[in-house]
Amino acid sequence: MAYVSQEDKKALAPAIKAVLKKYGMKGTIAVRHHSTLVVNIKSGDLDVMGAWKKAALEKNIHKYDLYSPADVDNLNRCLDATYIDVNTYWIDTNYADERVVAFLNELKSAMEGPDFFDESDAMTDYFHRSHYIDINIGQWNKPYVCNKEVAKFEPVQVRVADPV
Repeated sequence: MAYVSQEDKKALAPAIKAVLKKYGMKGTIAVRHHSTLVVNIKSGDLDVMGAWKKAALEKNIHKYDLYSPADVDNLNRCLDATYIDVNTYWIDTNYADERVVAFLNELKSAMEGPDFFDESDAMTDYFHRSHYIDINIGQWNKPYVCNKEVAKFEPVQVRVADPV
């Protein structure tokens, strides 16, 4: 059963803070429900939001002719987003900037710590790990603030395919 205590948080905090300082990021560390270690990134020098949006566009650019206007609306909502709940399993593919990927992977490793284990087996509905981790870039009520120049993205338009 996943469990993380305040003592565990205090033990992992120096490594987490070192990663944040290395990349010029500001954030907080918390424990949620005694099972999840949470890092909320509030501001920093990396354009994490821009890297995420660029990757979303690159992955979906070829789909505009194939999907409905509703799918394009969903992509445009992604482009308007002001915060992200990082999917720690897909860091390498969900961000288009190598420096952002390096930061998130280092942060994930620091949050897991030296005693982390994951012996889960989803096929048998057996979940056993030392603790869960959540990385949030901004929050729903406080957007992430990038201290450097931010990438701008234009809304996507639906293109009509040529009739066959």
